[in-house]
Amino acid sequence: MYDPSQLRTFLAVAQTLSFTQAARRLGLRQSTVSQHVRRLEDVAGRQLFTRDTHSVELTEDGEAMLGFARRILEVHEQATAFFTGTRLRGRLRFGASEDFVLTRLPEILESFRYDHPEVDLELTVELSGTLHEQLAAGKLDLVLAKRRPEDPRGELVWHDRLVWIGAERLRLDPDRPVPLIVYPPPGITRALALEALERQGRPWRIACTSGSLNGLVAAARAGLGVMAHSRGLVPPGLVRVPERAGLPELGEVDFVLMHGRRQASAQGAADALAAAILGGGDRLHRGGGASAAASRT
Repeated sequence: MYDPSQLRTFLAVAQTLSFTQAARRLGLRQSTVSQHVRRLEDVAGRQLFTRDTHSVELTEDGEAMLGFARRILEVHEQATAFFTGTRLRGRLRFGASEDFVLTRLPEILESFRYDHPEVDLELTVELSGTLHEQLAAGKLDLVLAKRRPEDPRGELVWHDRLVWIGAERLRLDPDRPVPLIVYPPPGITRALALEALERQGRPWRIACTSGSLNGLVAAARAGLGVMAHSRGLVPPGLVRVPERAGLPELGEVDFVLMHGRRQASAQGAADALAAAILGGGDRLHRGGGASAAASRT
């Protein structure tokens, strides 16, 4: 009843909230992406997206279709692997940025391990900047991390806006430097936060530095300061800082998959894990206890 190619297209649009970005990811024409979505909506008998020239949003039925599409594609891929007799083997060195510590990435990795038990998966959790360095040095095979929107490298998983977050009761004194809770260099969100404050001419001070997301969240919950964070990954117990605080706009950020130097022993496993992450990417920011957010362009 449901065509796997149409379901893959639907997931790509749902994760990027952009027909253009989905077409780019899938290597299809934008008209083909639109056609796949229309046909899937015809089969389902429901509208899955509300869209105009400026925005794309999932409907309630579209949200429901997300889970069905993932499960259908997972079973489809398992059946294909079983009957073609393909069993992936080898060592896969996978790096994920600290941003995903509190998301449902472990569920995706657990499913991958179940489907490919003979793959030796090694997970490294680090800052995005550090992961980019390790990938370039040949120490990792696949990386899921942030990049600046102007950076062309990597395959887009989703696009998001950075926001200021902190404890609900936190109040900033406009006459004092902004207390910042930040990752150490080369953290991308750290750099973007400092650049934004410098552009505004707003004084700041470092209130807490930690290479661990849990450490940053603990400091923020204690009211030590504010932190720049993806709007779609706001940790429980923290809220967006209201606009009346006068903090500058932080801009946007991309979450991408990047492959390392192609090693024959890791290539198949890296491609399979990348496909699993792209297929379930909406769980990373929709399942983390925060509202979904992505670019609509």
